[in-house]
Amino acid sequence: MTNRQILQAMSGLMAGMFVAILAGTVVANALPRIIADLGASQSSYTWVVTSELLAMTATVPLWGKLADLFNQKLLLQLSLGLFVVGSLVAGFSQDVVTLIISRVLQGIGGGGLTALAQVVMAAIIPPRRLGKYAGIFGAVFAVGTVAGPLVGGVLVDTSWLGWRWCFFIGVPFALAGIVLLQRTLKLPTIRREVRIDWLGAFLIVAGVCDLLIWTSLAGDKFDWASTETALLVGLGVVLLGLAVWVETRAKEPIIPLGIFRNRTVTLTTVASFLVGIAMFAGTVFLSQYFQVSLGKSPTVAGLMSLPMIFGLLVSSTVAGQIISATGKWKIYLVAGAIVMTAGLGMLSTIGSDTHFGLLSVYMGVMGLGVGMLMQNLVLAAQNDVDAHELGAATSVLSFFRSLGGTIGTSVLGAVLANRVSTELSKGFKDAGIPAAEGNGNSVPDMTKLPPQIKDIVEHAYGVATGDLFLVATPFAFLAIIAVLFIKEKPLKTTSGMERLAAEGGADPVVPEQATAPRDPVVPEQATAPRDAVVPGQAPAPRDAVALGKETSDSGTAPGTPRD
Repeated sequence: MTNRQILQAMSGLMAGMFVAILAGTVVANALPRIIADLGASQSSYTWVVTSELLAMTATVPLWGKLADLFNQKLLLQLSLGLFVVGSLVAGFSQDVVTLIISRVLQGIGGGGLTALAQVVMAAIIPPRRLGKYAGIFGAVFAVGTVAGPLVGGVLVDTSWLGWRWCFFIGVPFALAGIVLLQRTLKLPTIRREVRIDWLGAFLIVAGVCDLLIWTSLAGDKFDWASTETALLVGLGVVLLGLAVWVETRAKEPIIPLGIFRNRTVTLTTVASFLVGIAMFAGTVFLSQYFQVSLGKSPTVAGLMSLPMIFGLLVSSTVAGQIISATGKWKIYLVAGAIVMTAGLGMLSTIGSDTHFGLLSVYMGVMGLGVGMLMQNLVLAAQNDVDAHELGAATSVLSFFRSLGGTIGTSVLGAVLANRVSTELSKGFKDAGIPAAEGNGNSVPDMTKLPPQIKDIVEHAYGVATGDLFLVATPFAFLAIIAVLFIKEKPLKTTSGMERLAAEGGADPVVPEQATAPRDPVVPEQATAPRDAVVPGQAPAPRDAVALGKETSDSGTAPGTPRD
């Protein structure tokens, strides 16, 4: 494919990714107003965020496996369709239960977009050229992350629009993505017998959801060391243990455990999990810090995150271009992990009186590190697996990055709540003010607080946010160790579809040769290739290429196939 063809095919992918990112970020600054309007509690505040992350995390492996079995374009369009339904239900919600259910639908659609976009990129772009285009996705990620909180804040602050438009605004982009994918993305459909490991999928989703529910409720509804913790953790371990047992025996496992024999996949998976913790800590809790500790409006809070996003945009784009030009990638993984750790360490020193100039430097450093690390971990893994495992490998990395973000959000949120409660009690005691019950478990409306109490609350959230980043820093340091042990291998110069053909999979049928066999029969060979159509023999088996579908959807130029 030429650069122009790749960019055309990527247009729908970028629209889909922008939608997925927007869904997660646009509500960040709007949540306090949403929860207040619906008359919900602080626990509901957490679940509106966690429910989407949980659904996204739990379904990513299933989407990745489906990508290895079904037409990836149709799966992408299905993901966008689920997102549209979830967004409309969320926008018309009249109670918090309906809102949380709609966020689950958005999360399922977002899981498909997260996993499938990178699978499709690997299918049509060789790893050696992938860095350049990954930089474009990094730019889309940065724009979506910047635009989300900013647009959400503006919508909330605009009386004739309101928070419901935080959900409606993504619908046109999702519909545009469906149309663009239909017009520009041409992928072959491989017809073969499909067996989906539904039992394994159920056990994985149930086990992950159980543990995520535990991390969400522990420290709030019950103590970390309690009977409830023992029951939930025990159930989660049993479910995941059964999932491992089922996956080792399934013909088409959701997560092929053999993939972890690959050292690169294992190490990039560990690093992705740790990056997820750092990335979500920066995007979720900094917004609350800007509004509560620094007293900024939702719109201003969205603008204040620009230094971090600018750092991510610059590093992902520049590193991607250099990797495509030189073929060297490990140095950027190591440098990204080191810079990310340094940025988190700097952010651990912030408080309610930190100057914005200094805060901008800290955020910019963390953004530079995440930008160099996040996308190139996927590149390293995709470069080191067989083409038929691209979907599984990509979804595993996305799954563990989302899992890290979800667990990080829950655990660090508990750290924040406990630290705020302690600081508020101390502040009220020193000021001789009776501490109101529940101050540590609710987000205050800063515009309604008396000056003396407002100062105490600002100080408490400032100290707690700094401690939160201090807790996150060791996890980033572990990411340095993980990437140091990754072995650098030359980037492949063939796309996933070409590698699949070389490995014996199905490749696109050229329109002018629709009746010709996919692999020409060589007279000296004793037997025909598995998928070849041999004259005089019975019709092709079920796993041969469906010629009619391929002719209409491959987009391959006339001529001889590359292999």
